[in-house]
Amino acid sequence: MAKTVARMTREELQEMIETSIEQKLLEILGDPDEGLSIRKSVRDRLLRQKKGVKAGERGQPFDKVVRRLGLE
Repeated sequence: MAKTVARMTREELQEMIETSIEQKLLEILGDPDEGLSIRKSVRDRLLRQKKGVKAGERGQPFDKVVRRLGLE
């Protein structure tokens, strides 16, 4: 849906700008990870996480992780 800048919230405008900058940087600099391989264990973990999220599973709440890591 097209929206004029005047009708955007601050967050929507910020998101639009961030997305535009990221796209332009990728266009100019390219993907720094392109052509690199990942370890099988990392790939397997990412695929498990993707499947879990698709099934409705969620990770730990942010505040719980902060407390567990002592970052309060």
